[in-house]
Amino acid sequence: MAKIIPFRGILYNPQKIEDLADIIAPPFDIISEEEQEKYHECHPQNMIWLTLGRITPNDTSNNNCYTRAAGCLKKWLSENILERDETPAFYLTTHEFSLENKSITRYGLIALVGLEPFEKGVVLPHERTFSNIRAKRLELIKACKTNLSAIFSLYSDNENRILDTLKDAVSSKAPDIDFADNNGNKHCLWRITDKAVFRYVSEAMNDKTIFIADGHHRYETALNYRDWSSTTSPEFNSAHPANYVMMYLCSMEDPGLVILPAHRMLNEVPASSRASLIQKAADYFDITTFSFKGPGREKVRDEFIFALKSNTSKNSIGIFIKDRPELYLLILKPGVMEQMFGNELPESLRSIDVTVLTRLIFMEILGFDNARLDNEELIAYSSIAEEAIDAVAAGKHDICFILNPTKIEQMRRIAEDGLIMPRKATYFFPKAITGQVMNKLS
Repeated sequence: MAKIIPFRGILYNPQKIEDLADIIAPPFDIISEEEQEKYHECHPQNMIWLTLGRITPNDTSNNNCYTRAAGCLKKWLSENILERDETPAFYLTTHEFSLENKSITRYGLIALVGLEPFEKGVVLPHERTFSNIRAKRLELIKACKTNLSAIFSLYSDNENRILDTLKDAVSSKAPDIDFADNNGNKHCLWRITDKAVFRYVSEAMNDKTIFIADGHHRYETALNYRDWSSTTSPEFNSAHPANYVMMYLCSMEDPGLVILPAHRMLNEVPASSRASLIQKAADYFDITTFSFKGPGREKVRDEFIFALKSNTSKNSIGIFIKDRPELYLLILKPGVMEQMFGNELPESLRSIDVTVLTRLIFMEILGFDNARLDNEELIAYSSIAEEAIDAVAAGKHDICFILNPTKIEQMRRIAEDGLIMPRKATYFFPKAITGQVMNKLS
């Protein structure tokens, strides 16, 4: 049973922060080193100072990015830059954005969700996580004792009764927060304090399964933090705040729910592996080669991406290799995954492109082991195919793999089957921003 409750959120004080666009940030795991520095320079109270602080050579166990984040949080609260609401609330948000010249609005409910281990089937993951990142996130939450960003999660509501109830609750109210970010996206937030709405939403969510869309590291960290709190906090009991985690809940039926692909850019791939990749792949894939040289490269790149998108009904993967003037479109031959991995992988898992990439190309053809796949420093991600290709062309990475997006039906089926996708199988767009609401855990 999913337990959804209101909470007293911590929000930026609009009397202290002139433009909220200056203080919001994306989730920590999609911020590059260059962007990290940009957000630090953007504003002295930007969320980056809490979620992804600078690491220095002089860091110690008593003075490091985690302790500094905790210090910033305490200072901002004492100076009323951040304020905690007096009354528990649900926080309904809208995120208006543009995609392919269309204006889209996505709704999200920020609330607390009772923590449950995955094996209970109440909250389900669909991706693997990096152990190193989990350890870092745990140190941060121990220091700050606060949920700094909401976990992006999904639920199914075919008739949209929950979202309609929330919309009705704010239909006659102006938003409490209304601003445009630096990308031109518009954000609104309403506090809902009606206890009748609390009861309706909580009861309607009782029989729902919650699917983590984005934030697996943060959810697993919340479980670990609860376990840590239970052994270190004398006042820990069933009502302790560590038994809950802050989530951004979005309906699967929301027309504004968009999934983009997560293209892979690999580093430190041996030259011999790069040289033999396409030849070895020919045993399993039908391959179309696009000449990628000369003045018409941009047009060829666009034709290559169009061809990939035109083959969403098949397992299709694009490849570009450093120092090779070709783009390759690989289409899996019929029966390959069943023949090779039928006894190892269930059908729902082996039929998705990301599994074909990870299990067949990364592990079988390139010979990567789990340690290699668990090293987040050797792989980068982008949702923009052109950006990934250009990064390899500029020598920043050795190979990029271009994918079509995973479908929401595929993600749901795999999660319901109790299975786990390879990492970064989905890229929900846009990310739920960090900085709208925080949740105190002590």
